[in-house]
Amino acid sequence: MKTLLLGLGNPIVTDDSVGLKVAAVLKERLAGRTDVEVSEDYWGGLRLMERLAGYDRAIVIDAICTGSPPGTLHRLTPDDIGTQRSASAHDVNLATALEFGRTAGVSLPANSRIILVGIEAENVLDFGEHCTPAVDAAIPRAVEMVLDALKGLEIGG
Repeated sequence: MKTLLLGLGNPIVTDDSVGLKVAAVLKERLAGRTDVEVSEDYWGGLRLMERLAGYDRAIVIDAICTGSPPGTLHRLTPDDIGTQRSASAHDVNLATALEFGRTAGVSLPANSRIILVGIEAENVLDFGEHCTPAVDAAIPRAVEMVLDALKGLEIGG
């Protein structure tokens, strides 16, 4: 079984970089695992769907803005997001992109084998290479959440 751990974000926008920072720690922690690829990316929507192609399982790590306190961790699935109907292919969310990909015959992990780890952001508007203190403090907990989720995916098949 091939698993992708994918950190998303923009490295020069304060808390938006948190997914990339979590992925960097995971790369070190999981070095040598040939069944798990840890990577970073900067895209969402259809490009993200294409990135998941060919994997059996995936965990996507990204900043999220729901109104919870900064640093709060969220564990979601694509089904938690819902789909959107849009005339533009430039703004589809992950659930819509996965639906589109499956309709087109792309080999993608089942929604039950995709976990989204969201770290509640405080600032995703300002340029900066460092996360805000609450988000930075959540990185070790996010790493552990991803590792626990990976174990759960492995046990669950």
